[in-house]
Amino acid sequence: MVRLGSASHSAVDLKGRSLLTLKDFNSDEIKRLLWVSKDLKHRIEHEKQFLPLLQGKSIAMIFEKRSTRTRMSTETGFALLGGHPCFLTSQDIHLGVNESSRDTARVLSGLCDIVLARVYSHSTLEELDKEASIPIINGLSDLYHPIQILADFLTLQEHYGSLSGLTVSWIGDGNNVLHSFMMTAAKLGVHLKIATPKGYEPDESVIQEAERLSKQHGTQLVLTSDPMEAARGSNVLVTDTWVSMGQEDEKKKRLKAFDGYQITMKTASVAEPDWTFLHCLPRKKEEVDDEVFYCPRSLVFPEAENRKWTIMGLMVSLLVDYAPQTQMLKF
Repeated sequence: MVRLGSASHSAVDLKGRSLLTLKDFNSDEIKRLLWVSKDLKHRIEHEKQFLPLLQGKSIAMIFEKRSTRTRMSTETGFALLGGHPCFLTSQDIHLGVNESSRDTARVLSGLCDIVLARVYSHSTLEELDKEASIPIINGLSDLYHPIQILADFLTLQEHYGSLSGLTVSWIGDGNNVLHSFMMTAAKLGVHLKIATPKGYEPDESVIQEAERLSKQHGTQLVLTSDPMEAARGSNVLVTDTWVSMGQEDEKKKRLKAFDGYQITMKTASVAEPDWTFLHCLPRKKEEVDDEVFYCPRSLVFPEAENRKWTIMGLMVSLLVDYAPQTQMLKF
């Protein structure tokens, strides 16, 4: 027996869509993605079902930037669903160099069913999506990292049982991961407090959209340069690398600017008693100390595993008609 959620959630149809940013997805659509992801996780991991939902389909995985979690989750997840993943590095494909992104998009549209691209510039994804006739997934760009945020919110939903009313505190760089949090949190009823050093704030256009979403959904959005202010009263403490790929030349300057931003038990002492910690990995000790990173409240390894289930849920949602078999998640 298929047990569906509300009519609005069961009516959501994402087949054929691209995911460049969660800015383009509304509350019901994001909840649907998380529900499908949890449903697949339950059926495959816990009930040991074989679900070849993507049999006969292939995915082109374009990686301008290396990754452990994005590659492994996508490649193993697509194969587990019966599909064929094709991994393409910069040695295999030079977007906009040997062949234009426009031509690449059209070629891949005739050779595979979906593309995941992990790129330096978000404009590359926009060009691919404009010219392709198949779905494009943002595996990371300089502006957004939407597939990370899906994993983060599934992890929090599993831990807390629901999301609405939680307060997430971001302490670190105003980067692509934070931008995706800002495009998603309010739609799930989550309050967001952000602490970044002066000069490392989120993109202004992202701030404006996040303020609009916060007002629309009745959530709180706080921006500060004080890590303790951001952590106070929070349920979830989150940080990320201070030096992203391509910023190596800025390392010395950035380490100085982020002095005092390391998440420690002192930071956690002003958070709520049920506080947890997230980090998208890889982690450096200057960002969070061992005591927090390896403590029972740290959800970083379930978070990493959920990268697999959420990318699977996303790919299934974009490629086939799928009705979850489990109860709708509580949000």
